[in-house]
Amino acid sequence: MKQRIGSYPRVRVEGSGRGVVTQAGAVLLVETVRKTGLDTALSQALAPWRKPRAVHDPGKILLDVVLAVALGGDCLADVGMLRAEPAVFGPVASDPTVSRLVDTLAAGGKRALAAIRTARAEVRKRTWQLAEHRAPNADGQVTVDIDGVLVIAPSEKQDAAATWRKTFGHHPLMGFIDHGRGGAGEPVAGLLRPGNAGSNTAADHITATRLALAQLPKKYRRGSRTLIRCDSGGGTHEFVDWLSARGHWLSYSVGMTITNAIHAAVLKMPASAWTVAVEPDGEIRDGAWVAELDGDVLDSWPKGMRLIVREERPHPAPSCASPKPTGCGSRRSPPTPSTPRSPRWSCVTGRGPRRGPHPRRTLDRPEQPALARRRAEPDLAVPPPGYPTPSALPRSPPSPLA
Repeated sequence: MKQRIGSYPRVRVEGSGRGVVTQAGAVLLVETVRKTGLDTALSQALAPWRKPRAVHDPGKILLDVVLAVALGGDCLADVGMLRAEPAVFGPVASDPTVSRLVDTLAAGGKRALAAIRTARAEVRKRTWQLAEHRAPNADGQVTVDIDGVLVIAPSEKQDAAATWRKTFGHHPLMGFIDHGRGGAGEPVAGLLRPGNAGSNTAADHITATRLALAQLPKKYRRGSRTLIRCDSGGGTHEFVDWLSARGHWLSYSVGMTITNAIHAAVLKMPASAWTVAVEPDGEIRDGAWVAELDGDVLDSWPKGMRLIVREERPHPAPSCASPKPTGCGSRRSPPTPSTPRSPRWSCVTGRGPRRGPHPRRTLDRPEQPALARRRAEPDLAVPPPGYPTPSALPRSPPSPLA
């Protein structure tokens, strides 16, 4: 360990084998915190909640909890693994101190959350500037994915309830910034919800989208440069109307459950209306074709919305005798569909080059061979001649303790 800069010590790497520490992988996270200035930003944002003559900084305590979670911790007491390595993490608060800070911030309510979110937004803007061409907005556009996740609770936690997957826990709505195929999702928002919260609740989708937009640089908080993507849970009139409302003008790509009217319109489409599906990287998607629907099916949706349906050969494993089509719609954005499990049709909207029908469109995968039946063997479990049966075995004498 060298001199301390910021909230954490500066550590150097040597190959001599002396001064070896555990949790060395967290050094990358510590250096990221220092480089981006996250420790300083949180320290300044949480200064109103620091008591006079306090030894530990609230921003440092909160970062220690985050590092403990990144290292596999699942409770506040797991900051003890950081406390065991002061040369890497510096002074770490005791468990009672961490618990008291959580209670203090909880009492602060929306004011404390707003301070933390503002600090994160400022640091994110600075980080994207440092990333330059590797930033998610390098091409002048930002894609935000809104999706719900299930978090299993092993015991009776606050707001834990039965979920739609017949499990028990929570159903938060998350927001992630897409970094493309070469990266991962960057979490920007999280709306805590009980386990029985609905998957297509428009008010929750609007709240989660607002939280996500607040984490972006100001020029991306409205306008067509920001694309909001979500599955069929976001395919509600209220949410789509909010995205396209005056003052927002956001691009969107949302899922849409195929109704009977859409189903009937798909069946009436001629073969010439279909064109090959193209992946985001420009490669042709084998066995998939897309077409655009118009007419009465979009009468009740915002103007400018396009509905793209996709036909794809079903996977040979599931049975598709009675397919349940699903779909999605978007506006002013190229299609980015996800592969359905059992449905044959799905929908996505956007602008793209029109091409002729694929010559292999009418072909299907060959039928899978049926599993060979095992030959019946009725004598498989019959004992050989002379083998003693249970009734012929001698009985053990009674126990003297009986």
